Amino acid sequence: MGSSPFGDTFQGPEMWTKLTADPTTRAYLQQPDFLKMMQDIQRNPNNLNIYLKDSRVMQALGVLLNVKLRTAPEGAEFPESSSPERKRPAESEPVKEAEPEPEPMEIGEGEKEAKERKAKAQKEKEAGNAAYKKKDFETAIQHYTKAIELDDEDISFITNRAAVYLEMGQYEECIKDCDKAVERGRELRSDFKMIARALTRKGSALVKMAKCSKDYEPAIETFQKALTEHRNPDTLKKLNEAEKAKKDLEQQEYFDPKLADEEREKGNEYFKQQKYPEAIKHYTESLRRNPNDPKAYSNRAACYTKLGALPEGLKDAEKCIELDPTFSKGYTRKGAVQFFMKEYDKALETYQEGLKHDPSNQELLDGVKR
Repeated sequence: MGSSPFGDTFQGPEMWTKLTADPTTRAYLQQPDFLKMMQDIQRNPNNLNIYLKDSRVMQALGVLLNVKLRTAPEGAEFPESSSPERKRPAESEPVKEAEPEPEPMEIGEGEKEAKERKAKAQKEKEAGNAAYKKKDFETAIQHYTKAIELDDEDISFITNRAAVYLEMGQYEECIKDCDKAVERGRELRSDFKMIARALTRKGSALVKMAKCSKDYEPAIETFQKALTEHRNPDTLKKLNEAEKAKKDLEQQEYFDPKLADEEREKGNEYFKQQKYPEAIKHYTESLRRNPNDPKAYSNRAACYTKLGALPEGLKDAEKCIELDPTFSKGYTRKGAVQFFMKEYDKALETYQEGLKHDPSNQELLDGVKR
């Protein structure tokens, strides 16, 4: 077996580092099929030829070689040989005699009927589209259903009907149509974009249902499947929104002010014992339970300051002030951090700002006198 000219390109962890550093290929690494292809190429660089038809692999090769490669359009065929055939001079080619044009084939009754049915189906689809735009959903469904009956080889009729069900809030019916479109599309070897569209629509219905079921995982998995069929910015946006909704829901379910207060008190005990890392751990858990507690931010800022982690301490102190501008501890923490950072003018401004809210606070007054 001959060695690949790009063998070294795929060796070692440097390959993954380069692919992760590039925004485009970093996104590809989230796709299982792409990841599998790159792992196969790394094991045997000669397998590169197998995957060159995939534009993502070409993009990755360009990143690894630090050159911009022109990827072929979808469906383009690559030659198997490494060198192009030489064409003989035109004068050496024999002159072909003009072939007689074939006589037009007669269209059979069955083919003629099929064409008529397809034409009628398209008209039904257009009527359905017009009704959909007018928000006359019942009429739109009737037209799309008729189109499906006339021509079951165009899955756009099914996905369009699914869109109507989605608008009507009939999410179960929408999902059924999307599943039907995917199944039929695979049977017909339909365009990947059409299958991806059906999966994206199904994901949208699952997101709507998740608002009641509190389970976003089915929607997330469906959007991920859609992206493996076809990379679409709209689908990627929907996936990100679903993942964010899931994270927000988890945070809401974790919210518990009572447990947050208990964790903050545990942190206070460790602070008194000068066990600052342990105190930070409990203050952080307190903030997970209640992200809007200025006291926990203030106390954690004090721990960071004691440990010399001044940027982290400053960040917590500023968050404390943001949550409660009247809480004097936020200003004393921030001023202390700025003082230790030798930003004396800023520290003075912070202490003076705090005194506007609490003129008799001794810590703030002492800070001004430093």
